[in-house]
Amino acid sequence: MIQTYIKKLVSYGVQTGLVPQEDVIFTTNRLLELFGLDELEDSDTDVTMREDELEEVLSGMLDYAFEKGLMTENSIVYRDLFDTKIMSMLMPRPSEVIRRFTELYENVSPQAATDYYYKLSRDSDYIRRYRICKDQKWVTSTKYGDLDITINLSKPEKDPKAIAAAKNARQSGYPKCLLCKENEGYAGRINHPARQNHRIIPVTINNSQWGFQYSPYVYYNEHCIVFNSQHVPMKIDHAAFCKLFDFVKQFPHYFVGSNADLPIVGGSILSHDHFQGGRYEFAMAKAPVERSFTVAGYEDVKAGIVNWPMSVIRLQAADTDRIIALADVILEKWRSYTDETAFIFAETEGEPHNTITPIARKRGELYELDLVLRNNITTEEHPLGVYHPHAKLHHIKKENIGLIEVMGLAVLPARLKEEMALLKEAILTGADLRADQVLAKHADWVEEFKPKYEQIDASNIDQIIQEEIGLVFMEVLEDAGVYKRTPEGQEAFDRFVTSLS
Repeated sequence: MIQTYIKKLVSYGVQTGLVPQEDVIFTTNRLLELFGLDELEDSDTDVTMREDELEEVLSGMLDYAFEKGLMTENSIVYRDLFDTKIMSMLMPRPSEVIRRFTELYENVSPQAATDYYYKLSRDSDYIRRYRICKDQKWVTSTKYGDLDITINLSKPEKDPKAIAAAKNARQSGYPKCLLCKENEGYAGRINHPARQNHRIIPVTINNSQWGFQYSPYVYYNEHCIVFNSQHVPMKIDHAAFCKLFDFVKQFPHYFVGSNADLPIVGGSILSHDHFQGGRYEFAMAKAPVERSFTVAGYEDVKAGIVNWPMSVIRLQAADTDRIIALADVILEKWRSYTDETAFIFAETEGEPHNTITPIARKRGELYELDLVLRNNITTEEHPLGVYHPHAKLHHIKKENIGLIEVMGLAVLPARLKEEMALLKEAILTGADLRADQVLAKHADWVEEFKPKYEQIDASNIDQIIQEEIGLVFMEVLEDAGVYKRTPEGQEAFDRFVTSLS
């Protein structure tokens, strides 16, 4: 079958545009070499391949590679390393990708350029479509709008052998992290993913060199990452605001935002300056301004508090320089702002707590900047963070609330898939949740929501569980809001706004 698989994969390369017709023989020979074969068998039948066959074809190739001793172990980590190597045989050089992207950007449109690049990232299996489609996704309607809920299943679980091997493997500082430009074309290792099928588009942002790529896990449409070409820490400052708008001006069909720059309220990679963007409108972007205000000296910038569970100030104007100037005022004020009655402390024992998660977009002829106020203070009662999912919600979501979740998309752990299946069965059979080691943590939650429903049976339980998970995520966002959605909380928010003038 390996002969058929090679022919099929080359056909796939031609169909998707990865392999020009002139490169068919060259690509075929590279694949023969990879699998230790001397020749391609003649066949009278034309071999074609559908896009949805890619997983099957690669799987067959990997089985063959293991049988022939080309792979050390037949586990997910080693298979991912080798199938990326297979796909690299179909890939154009970085210079060719950059040249095509630039041609489309300059001669057609920025959107045409990103359409090409996104398709390339999917066709090359850098974005593994057959895994992404396994993610569980739904929408939950709340008083703040429709929240997007996902249970992330596209990141494969490492097997015990691979975990042990990674622990014993030599620790390398190359590439320094998963965002560094040195990942492009990198073969990977047991403790670092392969990236031979990865291509990066260089972009200049605020007179500095950055890279543009897509996330391999695409949590939403065209989920992109924009990263500094230098491995430098994240920082929210005047330059960050300038960079966000510079990117939006170059790619006006995309929003772009940054995680905050402090632990707990920041993202998972604070060591490398980067933004995330894409072609998607989140619930937070759709949320209306509920109270407008004016800051003295910035009357030309529309400002307001957004109807959202987290504490968001929205700035809007045609002139981005004016938005940035007011954002600087708000950031500087917030960094040093303390309001003990609202339990907001700028710092304790020299440790800073206040920062901002900013998101920029273009809306019609105007530009917008959402500034989400963040605070990472901890207490004995809330050791993971006062403005972080509280303990009663950890059975669903315990991890940090980063940029994506701030905007209204829950990225929930893969464990929930199995736990919700078990929970469904337990509820339908009337089993004792507290007696089950896995389900006990969900018992209080289930007892809380069951009385809301006249009847729970096989016809509605899936919808009920999804609905209640979505409502938990809404509470997660409320916990992460520094100003609570209470009269006292909103009064304290207004005090901060008043202090800006």
